[in-house]
Amino acid sequence: MNDQPKTLQQHAMYYGTMMGLFWIIKFTLLPMGFRIPLLQLLFIFATCFVPVLGYIYARKYRNKFCDGKISLYKGLIFTVSMYFYASILTAAGHYIYFQFIDNGYLTDTYLNILESLKESMAGVYEESIDQLIENVTKIAQLSPLQLSLQLISQNIFYGILLSIPTALFIMKKGDKNNY
Repeated sequence: MNDQPKTLQQHAMYYGTMMGLFWIIKFTLLPMGFRIPLLQLLFIFATCFVPVLGYIYARKYRNKFCDGKISLYKGLIFTVSMYFYASILTAAGHYIYFQFIDNGYLTDTYLNILESLKESMAGVYEESIDQLIENVTKIAQLSPLQLSLQLISQNIFYGILLSIPTALFIMKKGDKNNY
């Protein structure tokens, strides 16, 4: 049996898996939210909770496995890795959804909302709404794989942005004698 301590990457994979499962559950609220508005509100709250959850996981990593001390660099590597692994797992969930479940439901729903908004606004923001309709139409033409790749790159980008303040918040230096 191998009793080696886990590495930073192994912990990042574990917490990234937990974060990815949270993101997949959160994503399921999006299409259901078009039929049940309370779920749409829950989706928004869950989305706002993502940075808090990232902080909780990073702080837990620091306190449990780093003896309460972590440098900015190590905190940044951990949080970027955690969001990276979460993005990979979530991309698998996105692919399964768009390949086998969606059948154009999300884009059709968004197009219907934008068309009704365009009619109700009576020319006020017509150019902006037309541009949004054009963008949603382009998104609808993407394959499930292309859409999943787009979402994974977006999640990784936002994860990197969230990692910077998270690493700053969890950074804690130990005794000067330890460095």
